[in-house]
Amino acid sequence: MARLIPGLLVSAQLLGGCVGQWPTPQPLPSPVPLGQAGGGVVNGSTAARNFVEVVTRMEPIVEQECRQRSRGLNCDFLIVVDDRPGQPPNAFQTQDRTGRPVIAFTLPLIAEAQNQDELAFIMGHEASHHILGHLERTRESALTGALILGTLASLGGGGDGAVTQAQQIGATVGARRYSQDFELEADRLGTEIAFDAGFDPGRGALFFDRLPDPGNTFLGTHPPNAERSEAVRQTLAGLRGF
Repeated sequence: MARLIPGLLVSAQLLGGCVGQWPTPQPLPSPVPLGQAGGGVVNGSTAARNFVEVVTRMEPIVEQECRQRSRGLNCDFLIVVDDRPGQPPNAFQTQDRTGRPVIAFTLPLIAEAQNQDELAFIMGHEASHHILGHLERTRESALTGALILGTLASLGGGGDGAVTQAQQIGATVGARRYSQDFELEADRLGTEIAFDAGFDPGRGALFFDRLPDPGNTFLGTHPPNAERSEAVRQTLAGLRGF
């Protein structure tokens, strides 16, 4: 069951209390972040209430969607607040050492989210990465890329250093091969999840308007913001029947 873990000191200014302890994530080749925000800061008490309300309403929908779409996947989501100093506005999905899915929100992101719809959309997006198996597929693609380039470097007569460098480059290229597709897939499913929980994903996706646009760069991890907004719009139109 997704929950806020008792005990994490998040900040008296923002939440005015304790929420849970940040777990040590399992090392992964490439965590899949949503991005970074750049809007105004919401009143601390409002931000706290928004976050708790969104977690409470989204929890059963996220886990239900996970169980319906997967077989044997761990759907016991752990939702935490990352209160480490100096973190940018960000949210990401990873796994703890037992393989349990973790969705983490940094304090600046909670403070900058303008409403519950934005937080719900972000949570649905991050949960979708786990439900759709993106981390495992990213890991497999990274290992394949490292193997291919490392083998080519070895066959070309490269020494240990050259082979290691080739493996690192191959892993990076492999990890990013499908990342933009994964982001759009997570945007679409995240839209469905937030909608099913009674939130407005269209309003939530206005979050993109405050993100630096990554453009359409070679091997970029995120697609252009306009493309992501359009994916949400099309998904939402289908859900609403027009």
